[in-house]
Amino acid sequence: MRQWRMAYRSPQLSRSMVRTRKAPELPLLENRNWLIHVHYSRKEFGICKILLQEELEKSNGTCEYANYVQGLILRHEGKIQESLEYFQNCHTLNPQNINNIKQVARSLYLLGRHALAIEAYLEAENVSSKPDWDIYHNLGTCLLHIGELTKAKEYLLTAIQLSHQETSYMELAKIHLLEDDVEGAIGIYNAALEWYPDSCELATSLGLLYMKTGQHQRAFEKLGSALAHDGMCSKALLAAGSMMQNHQDFDVALSKYKIAAQFLPESTALWNNIGMCFFEKKKYVAAISCLKRANYLAPFDWKTLYNLGLIHLTTKQFASSFHYLSAAINLQPNSARTFMLLA
Repeated sequence: MRQWRMAYRSPQLSRSMVRTRKAPELPLLENRNWLIHVHYSRKEFGICKILLQEELEKSNGTCEYANYVQGLILRHEGKIQESLEYFQNCHTLNPQNINNIKQVARSLYLLGRHALAIEAYLEAENVSSKPDWDIYHNLGTCLLHIGELTKAKEYLLTAIQLSHQETSYMELAKIHLLEDDVEGAIGIYNAALEWYPDSCELATSLGLLYMKTGQHQRAFEKLGSALAHDGMCSKALLAAGSMMQNHQDFDVALSKYKIAAQFLPESTALWNNIGMCFFEKKKYVAAISCLKRANYLAPFDWKTLYNLGLIHLTTKQFASSFHYLSAAINLQPNSARTFMLLA
């Protein structure tokens, strides 16, 4: 009986001992990381920067997480060069952390130093224990900027095989367009829409390519799909209005442009199209006003200058027409229609 009672009491003793133990204290350099993370997640950058400054002073700049978050905040504020310095500190403190290398590469990319960014992403690829689509995607984007389209395409295809991300599809389609492979770009957009059928951006881009190749029915379907998912998609509204304008339905086109103007008040193409709608409706004063606004937003857009020359010629303001057409020829000397109007 005594042995049984001793065996029965021993767990109680162990529980009381557990209750009296204190939780282990976190190391000095990490005991406020949770607080920094909370304020950063809430985008309370003012308080977060005060805490970061205290941690960096306390640790003599050796707190990895404080350096990392400080770099993220500075990048958010547009201070890319300063953010790069903090991410480099993180990499020095922990060279095997792949996130540190990726953030260094990202800052280099934003600074336009694409060759160095490629080197950083290749280092991240070597350090990574498994394939990372983000690394391959960004390698493809950097190679695209330096003109190595073939390698860029290979990396982006690898990224798509690892993870079907919308951005990777869009970058790959951009490469096909740079290579004048419109059909290839259409195929990429169609493949992307199988994974992202609700994407307004993908549907609009595909609709614009169908317009470019003269497939107006398909273009209308894709633009309609984009507007069905997002009735305020400015890019789709502008494209749909352009299609209506080409089919001489100027009132419907103007209704689309009116909505788009709420989101694209400084779009040259928008005001140019509105001006030409008014021109077709013989409202010349309104047309000139809209085209002059487009010209103010983009003084070197030769199409706007051509349209201004056309309207002034129609209203028999020959000196003004000569002025705008001459400017259009100086910017685009290969337009036969401009020379015809000037003559």
